[in-house]
Amino acid sequence: MNKVKAHNQSLRKREILRKKNLISRLFRIGKSVKGDFLTVVYAASLPESSCSGESGSILFAVSKKTVPSAVGRNRVKRMMREAYRLEKPFSVNGDEPAVAASEIHRRDMAVVYKGRKNTIPDLEAFRLEIRRLIRRMITS
Repeated sequence: MNKVKAHNQSLRKREILRKKNLISRLFRIGKSVKGDFLTVVYAASLPESSCSGESGSILFAVSKKTVPSAVGRNRVKRMMREAYRLEKPFSVNGDEPAVAASEIHRRDMAVVYKGRKNTIPDLEAFRLEIRRLIRRMITS
């Protein structure tokens, strides 16, 4: 049986946080880091949060109040996933120390879109915001 080799920039299905009790736990005990239009809520990862047990999981959320249109909410979530997927190798292999790089993989995270006045930011803005928030999360 051939094993598919995962790329550095992949976002695997098992990395997405889906279990209701884990999501509740994350928002109940997690700490948060706020940016211009995104908020990252994070907490130490539990072994059952991911199938592999070696890394944390991530959740992307957009409120109906913030973006009323389902098409708009799905677009924002796609852009957040893509920005995180592209920034993930930099947060691991970038300028951060090795200990900090391994820290990000031991945390469950929720990226919540808080909105911007009637416009959805472009992908580059999402990338910069996620990069800043991950660095602030690691240093706190």
